[in-house]
Amino acid sequence: MTGKKKYTCLIIDDEPLAIKVIQEHLENFKDQFECVGTHTKPIEAMPLLHKGEIDILFLDINMPSISGIEFLKAIPNQPYVIFTTAYREYAVDAFDLNALDYLVKPISTGRFLKAINKFLILEQTHLSKPKEIVHIKADKKNYNITAENILYVEGVDNYIKIKTTTNNLICYESLSGIEKKLPARLFIRIHRSFIINIEQIDHYTSSYIKLDNKQFTIGRNYKEQVLSRLEKQ
Repeated sequence: MTGKKKYTCLIIDDEPLAIKVIQEHLENFKDQFECVGTHTKPIEAMPLLHKGEIDILFLDINMPSISGIEFLKAIPNQPYVIFTTAYREYAVDAFDLNALDYLVKPISTGRFLKAINKFLILEQTHLSKPKEIVHIKADKKNYNITAENILYVEGVDNYIKIKTTTNNLICYESLSGIEKKLPARLFIRIHRSFIINIEQIDHYTSSYIKLDNKQFTIGRNYKEQVLSRLEKQ
């Protein structure tokens, strides 16, 4: 499969033997997947996850320092996550966090293959969609930014701040002006000062949205429209 993309995997489990089992399963798919790191302590994996270069995270749930569920909630720009655990009772919580799959130990080759195929189907569907490009002028330069990589836009006085997965840009444009450039399927205005990427939302309530480790208030005049839209996602 020379020339084809290799997907990167990260394994977090407090049991070294459990890590070894997943590595052995991945060996069956070594032409497509590469394990770029293993950690028994979740916090130590944060720098690698912050780079946004991990395609699949294999994550244990019952760990001494922090549960896999709580750890996942703290990860910005989450990769696809496959939970690996000896406990069946956390499945509902896992899928509420949009986990790709939930593997119960001991993990058979057939069950692992099913999870891998689920990832490949989703990834190929994603790759087949044309990327939507947003043209932005900032810092006297012209940028072509993939819409999916924009996390949120903030209106400040006579300019806007655009937070992407890789950097921050300042543009002398109105929030209404940039709103017209952003694909409606991905973005929604939640406040007179904020437009957010729906696919980047961590969680939300009737009063705020959590995204990129920040809490955004839903404006009173936007609440009905925003909640209606999010409930349909």
